[in-house]
Amino acid sequence: MRKYIVILTLVFSLAISSMASGKVQWRQVSGEIQGRSLTDARTSDGVEIYQRSGVIIIKTQHIIQVKVFTILGQLVSQATLQPGASELRLNRGIYLVKTGNITQKVAI
Repeated sequence: MRKYIVILTLVFSLAISSMASGKVQWRQVSGEIQGRSLTDARTSDGVEIYQRSGVIIIKTQHIIQVKVFTILGQLVSQATLQPGASELRLNRGIYLVKTGNITQKVAI
């Protein structure tokens, strides 16, 4: 059992270090976003969060600060997003997306 814990810890550490090394970045996207938002734009200051096959998409009407954490609380990404839609490609897992007064769990 201990061997499995060591292996899982090593794999998780490598995944986090690759994220922290700058490989994880938000990018602006154009076009219509398909699917159902995880947040209600009417109650979240116009911010909509989507999840789609390894990507977190945030659509906003104004400039926002966003932070993405692993389920263990490690910061994966921190950025200022411009109005429009932006996406962040991540490894499989469960993440917490925080922007303003909204915190949304996203499973990829």
